[in-house]
Amino acid sequence: MLDIAPDNPEPLERSLPPAPEEMRRSAFPFWNYHDLLIFTVMAVPCLVLGMLVVQLAAWVIPAYPEAKAAKLLPAQFIAYGLWFGCLFLLLKTKYDMPFWRSMAWKVPWDGFFWTVLGGPALAFTIGGLGLLLRTPELEMPMKDLLGDRASVAMIGIFATTLGPFCEELAFRGFLMPLLRKSFGLPVAIVGSALPFALLHGPQYAWSWRHILLITLAGSAFGWARHRTGSTAAAAMMHGTYNMTFFSAFLLQGRF
Repeated sequence: MLDIAPDNPEPLERSLPPAPEEMRRSAFPFWNYHDLLIFTVMAVPCLVLGMLVVQLAAWVIPAYPEAKAAKLLPAQFIAYGLWFGCLFLLLKTKYDMPFWRSMAWKVPWDGFFWTVLGGPALAFTIGGLGLLLRTPELEMPMKDLLGDRASVAMIGIFATTLGPFCEELAFRGFLMPLLRKSFGLPVAIVGSALPFALLHGPQYAWSWRHILLITLAGSAFGWARHRTGSTAAAAMMHGTYNMTFFSAFLLQGRF
């Protein structure tokens, strides 16, 4: 019998068409601007639903805390969960792709320490630039939330964990790769940092100096995402950045 099997099957394997998942991965990011629009639009109903759930809990539970932080933060927590649940379903049902791998969520072992230490270094740099720009002192809305120790603890935990986690998933995990594919790295970094800064605009009475500084910070998070290939790295840097500012806020007794 004539044996027609190749001595080395590797060339044959290479000639085969890639599997659907490999094709989508090679075209990363596989999502598009229509998906971005859906994800953006879903933020409003998710936030409204989160607020309604917390308000219902406040009505049903007699001993529910009256502090503003006890209502605002759980509502945001629920809203984020619903919002990223929508993104999970979008990626799974439309593309049959895993959520965490698609968002490049992995531990940045190679740059772990500089990523963690980069947050405080960035915070001091932004603080110094703020002094040079003569950034005005503002009455922070967060001050109204710091009425007791429980609220301080809740806000501190949220600002250093869940907040950076969700914001980096949205801006550096989902938005930035799409912008990079269309316009290149510099536009992607700044283009994902600007809406991130505008999201915080109401907290700073739309002060252009504060928005500029937050855009610079967001650009640094975007660079960390690019440098390490990990959205988790950007979230870690963001978390330690917030921790530095929040610690300074508490040490100054501004609550």
